[in-house]
Amino acid sequence: MGFSEAIQTVLTRRYADFQGRSRRSEFWWFVLFYCLLMAAISFVIGSISESLGSTLTFLAWLGLLVPYLAVGVRRLHDIDRTGWWILIGFIPIIGAIVLIFFFVQRGTEGVNRFGPDPIRGIA
Repeated sequence: MGFSEAIQTVLTRRYADFQGRSRRSEFWWFVLFYCLLMAAISFVIGSISESLGSTLTFLAWLGLLVPYLAVGVRRLHDIDRTGWWILIGFIPIIGAIVLIFFFVQRGTEGVNRFGPDPIRGIA
């Protein structure tokens, strides 16, 4: 899955879909998009007007919060972990390290309790 396909999937087809599984590429392409968008808003718009930059950054964060959580939960489902593990991110430093460790792992092959393999499409 490429960059544009991943962004399109996360933002249009599966915006608030917490069911099923997502591949590593879908998750990491979306994270890259999220980081680039936030950096662009912060630096480009923020250099013109600090208050406008802050406002637009907050609105972008708010608009992307649900799809970010959804793709994160689906990524956890791909490694056969419940989506509630996303809450470990609230633990400073350790939570982020644990989530990154989970997110970089290869998904389970074949069907798991959350659905078919998103790479092979095997039911």
